[in-house]
Amino acid sequence: MIVLAMLALVVISVPLFGGRLSRLALIPLRHSWLVLSALALQTVVISVMPDMPHAVASGIHVLSYVMAAMFFVLNRRLPGLWVVAIGGGMNMAAIFANGGTMPAGEWATRVSGLVSDPGEFENSKHLEDARLLIFGDILPIPEAWPLSNVFSIGDIILIAGVGVTLHSTSESQLSRAGRTKRTEPLIEASN
Repeated sequence: MIVLAMLALVVISVPLFGGRLSRLALIPLRHSWLVLSALALQTVVISVMPDMPHAVASGIHVLSYVMAAMFFVLNRRLPGLWVVAIGGGMNMAAIFANGGTMPAGEWATRVSGLVSDPGEFENSKHLEDARLLIFGDILPIPEAWPLSNVFSIGDIILIAGVGVTLHSTSESQLSRAGRTKRTEPLIEASN
């Protein structure tokens, strides 16, 4: 949920910095069904049917990351997408190394107040002897705060990459294209 909230803030920041979200419709995405299907699969496994057998849920969770990776490779020339891929790759490495579950740090889990339900698949939970925990959900939002949860360094990098992609494509003032466009009249006026 926290990742969705951060994504919403990134999207809202585009018009605040003079970008046009309508330009996103002009992006020539290749095989966008891959990333949309990956998100749908994750939603099914995590929220809709968390009580499916763990082996099936883990397999679907891993498959969703493979599909997203294929999308990133096919669209690698899009500005900032390589940053998204690095963040997603960090998450994917931790999930693959731990049999389909994102490892969560014990301290982060405790601070966020997350409680494991042994009968349900959890995309993120504290694992004994977790591998690649540094790429896992080690950053908490405290239990007393809204949207309390855990998240990873990869999530932060992924969100930053989405920001680069959105701001570059929408030509906001945070992008090179947006800054150049806004200074052209100043340059012409000084000649």
